[in-house]
Amino acid sequence: MEDNVYVNNIVGSSTGSGRAEDSSAEKSSAATGKAERRNTVNRGEEDSRAEDRLRNVTSLYPEELEKELMAEGYPKFRAKQLFQWIHARQTEEPSQMTNLPKNLRERLTPFFPVVREVTCQTSKKDGTRKYLFAMQDGEMIESVWMPYEHGNSVCISSQAGCGMGCTFCASAIGGFHRNLTAGEMAGQVYGILRDTGKRVDNIVVMGTGEPMQNYDQLIRFIRLISHEEGYGLSVRSITVSTCGIVPRIRQFAGEGLPVTLALSLHAVTDEERRRTMPVARTYGIEETLDACSCYFEQTGRRVTVEYALIRDENDTERHANALSALLRDRGFHVNLIPVNPVMERGMRPGTRNSQENFKKILEKNHINVTIRRGMGSDIDAACGQLRRKFAGSEKE
Repeated sequence: MEDNVYVNNIVGSSTGSGRAEDSSAEKSSAATGKAERRNTVNRGEEDSRAEDRLRNVTSLYPEELEKELMAEGYPKFRAKQLFQWIHARQTEEPSQMTNLPKNLRERLTPFFPVVREVTCQTSKKDGTRKYLFAMQDGEMIESVWMPYEHGNSVCISSQAGCGMGCTFCASAIGGFHRNLTAGEMAGQVYGILRDTGKRVDNIVVMGTGEPMQNYDQLIRFIRLISHEEGYGLSVRSITVSTCGIVPRIRQFAGEGLPVTLALSLHAVTDEERRRTMPVARTYGIEETLDACSCYFEQTGRRVTVEYALIRDENDTERHANALSALLRDRGFHVNLIPVNPVMERGMRPGTRNSQENFKKILEKNHINVTIRRGMGSDIDAACGQLRRKFAGSEKE
């Protein structure tokens, strides 16, 4: 009997009041359901936004950290503490950030370490160390530690892979994968600091990738690594190398960051440069050098011209005289680089005598010039070599 009464009430009684009550209950139930679904969606969106904020935590300036942590419900002063743990103390484990509340440390844990060391090769000749780092998404990048008498230098990557296609460079073989964040760029420096236990005095953004194609993160990295509340490296101790993205060079000149600009030139005519550097199909040598002169004039920082000496390709007396003519009266410094042998490219460095002869011709023509000291010749020192070797061994 009770079952029949229950069924009758569900389908509605014969009275008008019963139908009205049922209709009102149904509407109320539907409204409640919609509200719950809306709240669930809103909570999901809020959780997603919060996760995005934390994922980029190592790339944020102190004032940005303040905003994001306050949105998470933490007081303003926590931002300075967190920034110093990341950039001044180079801490990779949130559990070690002892003055932060436990719940914040737990929230941060899934997003650390941003950069993880996979392997390291050490040169027996000069102590150079070549690092292979893994990002959180599995991308691999390379960095190099170079100890000199005048201080320790680190060469970092700005991209995972490179799309510039230069024929003498191993990092271009696999193509471009993605840009690195400012935090991932800084993470390479901090990983090396932790491993060596020694201060980094100079940073060169000259590893895998074209920094000017990752412009916003490059600028952010420079400001982060030089921040007085963080690592505090002098901006003048940073060098940025570019293949010659002319509009970005001119924009870079107006940033108020007196870093050293290095131009990868490697040829003396547009025709020759187009054969080895696809960027030359877009920007000619003269307009590229003019952009570098603009940078020199606006920042007061002397530009370095990188010139890789490739046997029988660009290392003859004719090339030396042509390079002198291109650079005359510009006040640039030339850094001659014996090219690193890359098996897939078939390019070789010239002899020591040919390198010295090239240098003497430039000096005779009143061009400031040095030959870069070879570092790490007994390890996979060229950009991209260690990454490719590791990827190959994993496939096997």
